[in-house]
Amino acid sequence: MRADAGDAGGAGPGGRLRVLRDELVGCRACPRLVAWREKVSREKRAAFRDDDYWGRPVPGFGDPGASVMVVGLAPAAHGANRTGRMFTGDRAGDWLYRAMHKAGFANQALSRDRADGLALTGAYVTAGVRCAPPGNRPTTRERDRCAPFLHREIDILWDRLHTFVALGGFAYTVVLKTLAARGMEIPRPRPRFAHGVEVDLGAVAVLASYHPSQQNTFTGTLTEPMFDRVWQRAAERMATVATKEGS
Repeated sequence: MRADAGDAGGAGPGGRLRVLRDELVGCRACPRLVAWREKVSREKRAAFRDDDYWGRPVPGFGDPGASVMVVGLAPAAHGANRTGRMFTGDRAGDWLYRAMHKAGFANQALSRDRADGLALTGAYVTAGVRCAPPGNRPTTRERDRCAPFLHREIDILWDRLHTFVALGGFAYTVVLKTLAARGMEIPRPRPRFAHGVEVDLGAVAVLASYHPSQQNTFTGTLTEPMFDRVWQRAAERMATVATKEGS
């Protein structure tokens, strides 16, 4: 993980992300989500009955010098809501970090818990909503209440960001909505979500992918080669931008 210059005093991206994390994990703004995440954490799944569930909002995770931001929907009830790290402890995370590892963004494919040694280089993983929602379906109001956290993450990382990987239609909408709020001109009509869609906004691009949920991976809606191609494209963009910056 890249060490960021000027971060020793907390003024750099790493320090600002830590401040944001401390604020985020105490959030109780959405009563329905608070009730659900805590209920799940008390009752637990049988396979994890001995685990100490996180049961709070889940902060973003990754390199404070990231050029690629990965945006998902929300923590899984028995995945990130249990482990406290985005896309960790469930099969969607297995797919995500395996693909990121192959593309050079992660030091390992394994993602079990916060102490497993996983580190990201050039990438940061976050979500449109930070608490596990019932049925994996946050409301529009919950999405909008959570939006300031994503705005702030983007503000902190903006100087290096050039690519967003949106996992699923919900995340795709959130990313475009957030970038529009930053004053970026979104094409009209807005490109419809589909796997492999790339929206070039000049300073940044949005790469759309089906979410690596079991619903998509078990049915073959998303295959490993399909997912790998998205990550190959993200790696190509990172290499191209690095070449331009070095010339």
